[in-house]
Amino acid sequence: MSTYKPVTHVIFDMDGLLLDTERIYMQAAEIIAAEYGKTFTWEMQTQIMGLAATEDAKYNIETNQLPLTVDKYLEKVNSVCNQLFPNAEKLPGAEKLVFHLHKHNIPIAIASGGAQDSFELKTTNHKELMSKFSHVVLASTDPEVKNGKPAPDVFLVCANRFPDTPKPEQCLVFEDAPNGVAAGVAAGMQVVMVPDPRMKEDMTKGATQVLKSLEDFKPELYGLPPYDA
Repeated sequence: MSTYKPVTHVIFDMDGLLLDTERIYMQAAEIIAAEYGKTFTWEMQTQIMGLAATEDAKYNIETNQLPLTVDKYLEKVNSVCNQLFPNAEKLPGAEKLVFHLHKHNIPIAIASGGAQDSFELKTTNHKELMSKFSHVVLASTDPEVKNGKPAPDVFLVCANRFPDTPKPEQCLVFEDAPNGVAAGVAAGMQVVMVPDPRMKEDMTKGATQVLKSLEDFKPELYGLPPYDA
């Protein structure tokens, strides 16, 4: 018997799932750490993926004992990232899946840990892709999202903004980060995880399904329309 349950709505994370932006965040963190003779590692990146900006900054400052305030750290991050975000590329399978669900009138939305200003930069060259989504909830700047991932708030707020306000169990979440998976599970939703290939297997626990790429997703497993043959 299948462990997957039918859903009616789909919620996507964005960074590292739809767009290749996690590497940009990591690049910025590496540059800032190096300024102070410190290093920023992939293991550290896995701890902050999906977090709201202020939590991300606090972790990096504390872990590397950087002589910076949260605001100053974010200022430095933004100066690097804002130059690179407009060049962010779509990840494999993202456009195909989003366009497919939209074509079949499946309500879809984005729930991200990011902020409004960076969202605009990241999506500079992806307006058509973004136009397919019902709405976007950004944890770092949305006043209704009291707590960022791994708390469930961003997904619950996102679900509530669909016109028909589906129950959590009617929503399927797509995530790439452990914090995001934890948030989706805490919200009472099924979660498909597409982790970075460097992610250790024990950091993918909790997800309903783990895929190497969005290209491997089979919509019909969750009661969604299958891809055209």
